[in-house]
Amino acid sequence: MDRPGIVVMGGSGRMGRMLCEVIAASDAARLVGVTEAPGHPWAGHDLGEMLGGATNGVPVTDDPISVVANAQAVIDFTTPAATLAMSDILKGSAAAHVIGTTGLSVDDIARLDRAASRTTIVRAGNMSLGVNLLTQLVRQVAAALDEDYDIEVIEGHHRHKVDAPSGTALMLGEAAAAGRGVALDAVADRGRDGMTGARTRGAIGFHAIRGGDIIGEHDVLFAADGERITLRHVASDRSVFARGALKAALWAQGKNPGAYDMLDVLGLR
Repeated sequence: MDRPGIVVMGGSGRMGRMLCEVIAASDAARLVGVTEAPGHPWAGHDLGEMLGGATNGVPVTDDPISVVANAQAVIDFTTPAATLAMSDILKGSAAAHVIGTTGLSVDDIARLDRAASRTTIVRAGNMSLGVNLLTQLVRQVAAALDEDYDIEVIEGHHRHKVDAPSGTALMLGEAAAAGRGVALDAVADRGRDGMTGARTRGAIGFHAIRGGDIIGEHDVLFAADGERITLRHVASDRSVFARGALKAALWAQGKNPGAYDMLDVLGLR
């Protein structure tokens, strides 16, 4: 079987560049194109040149329809609006849509779930193996402990991140809520300032740190009288997310349309 051709959305960004590097170095996939927003200075040029090297035959385009026509997967760590637009383009296409975009609203996710009736979609707030294992552990610990244990999710990212809490923090909060058999929206506490009163029993708190070049740090704290349990994941290299996304794109080849996540990819479902 030929190596599947992969398109990267937003190739000039931090994750876009890392994805291009990881795919280019892979012997299991081919980088066949990069998309950018209309009017972006990279559009219409060769990716290799835009990265400061020799031409490599990978086009950068602001016309996604043309570049995804012959692709087997699109990897997308962009913005909610761009992700939804690509989802519309891919409806009924043979190309899988691998989504690492964060900041998606409930309505956005519902729209992607509807698109999954015609497209193979793999979506996750975090695509690293470690974080997905952590998610499973959080669910198990939350199920084992009662509400005497307060749950707090603390996340840290670089100063340029525009959404909070992070997609990973929300994944972890969802896992904790599922372990307790409750809906996260019903128990989430996303910020405290001023005279807030005592902590609500059973709440799941979120705290976002933004600074410097932090790639990704996530702690889930279970705190009771007399003891604390902390589950932690630290990403020190952005390539862990790119490698996970590539693994998802390869796994999705030949799969039926549907909404999948990294637990499916990793066989942890």
